[in-house]
Amino acid sequence: MEGTIANFRGGRHTKHNSQMIVVVKGVDKKEKAAELIGKQVLWASPAKKEIKGKITAVHGNNGAVRVKFDTGMPGQAISQKVKIN
Repeated sequence: MEGTIANFRGGRHTKHNSQMIVVVKGVDKKEKAAELIGKQVLWASPAKKEIKGKITAVHGNNGAVRVKFDTGMPGQAISQKVKIN
């Protein structure tokens, strides 16, 4: 399964560097996204370094999910593809 990183998770005054919002291809309902909680996510950087993460929650009503990665994510990760296992 494949997804796209949409943005960092954050609010008006905060930004969580290790948490990202991911839009999953083919998932457009909150109920479908809830089935993905607990799955592993893998992002490969341009330098061939892999950062692993885990889907922790649903974000909104249109199928986006929150992913917590092991380390902080660089800004260049936004709009790049991730693999969901």
